Amino acid sequence: MGIAGKDNGMRALILVGGYGTRLRPLTLSTPKPLVEFANKPILLHQIEALVEAGVTQVILAVSYRAEQMEAELSAQVERLGVKLIFSHETEPLGTAGPLALAKSILAESTEPFFVLNSDIICDFPFKELEQFHRRHGREGTIVVTRVEEPSKYGVVLYAEDGCIKSFIEKPQEFVSNKINAGMYVLNPSVLSRIELKPTSIEKEIFPVMSHEKELYAFELNGFWMDIGQPRDFLTGMCLYLTSLRQRQPELLYNGPAGFVGNVLVDPTAKIGAGCRIGPNVTIGPNVVIEDGVCIKRCTILKDAIIKSHSWLDSCIIGWRCVVGRWVRLEGTTVLGEDVIVKDEIYINGGQVLPHKSIALSVPEPQIIM
Repeated sequence: MGIAGKDNGMRALILVGGYGTRLRPLTLSTPKPLVEFANKPILLHQIEALVEAGVTQVILAVSYRAEQMEAELSAQVERLGVKLIFSHETEPLGTAGPLALAKSILAESTEPFFVLNSDIICDFPFKELEQFHRRHGREGTIVVTRVEEPSKYGVVLYAEDGCIKSFIEKPQEFVSNKINAGMYVLNPSVLSRIELKPTSIEKEIFPVMSHEKELYAFELNGFWMDIGQPRDFLTGMCLYLTSLRQRQPELLYNGPAGFVGNVLVDPTAKIGAGCRIGPNVTIGPNVVIEDGVCIKRCTILKDAIIKSHSWLDSCIIGWRCVVGRWVRLEGTTVLGEDVIVKDEIYINGGQVLPHKSIALSVPEPQIIM
């Protein structure tokens, strides 16, 4: 799939094989890479940034629903002029096995290639990353980022020049606040280190490379977030909109009074009178928001309807949902596809599965099946 004849540039492999269970109920309807983040599929943010950096072939390491991804991305791929290749896993291969599965494609060129997890959002400095990798001349480069709670992650220790010394998995005592950000540049020679079997690149391949001084760290400036679960999805949206304000402020909504802070609105959405929208809100295509609605720190996905005088804070509203009048939703509530919330309902932290009709309030966080 894609445009033929543009295969002598850089390649990239995106790990999209997971089932997206952390982002349910949205991923019960749509593969996680196709869920819209700031009105664009998560995967498309990454592909566009890769193309801008000169990538001409993108390999998607997939294990399910590849046909849906291909159908949804075909028009965008044509627009971008990139070749999209699906590499199918018949069993879960971890984070390194997919590279061995795609070895015949990645090894066609002597050029280095990018690898990234499909859950991450940032400003994707791929050009700078490639330049850094070529300067140090070793086999691999890992992007690292600062986090406030490094004990939740594996941390990376490295010298002043970037040469990685060691990895420490979920340290109990503070040793560093720099973690693996899930983006790499690797030389094709790395492929000889990986067998076609379930393998962790972080735990089995990278420690050997760092011991041989073949692995360097590239420090990411700016925001970074793993958006694989609802709370982090919303936090990532806030960070992304702040970055968008600095990079492309013209893309943010600049409408009448009642809009506060960073708000992204699709041109086809309809917004009623007397609303208070923002800060940190994205409103998707064909959304209808009636009069007197208050929304902050929310994502409203395509074709949803929010009826008059409802109040939403820290929510993800799924495709084609209908939120009734005088409804209050908060506490990282997530509505799956085609959910109906009746008038005057209160939901606090509910995870509502697709195609449900909610006629009773949900005062405590729970999964509604």
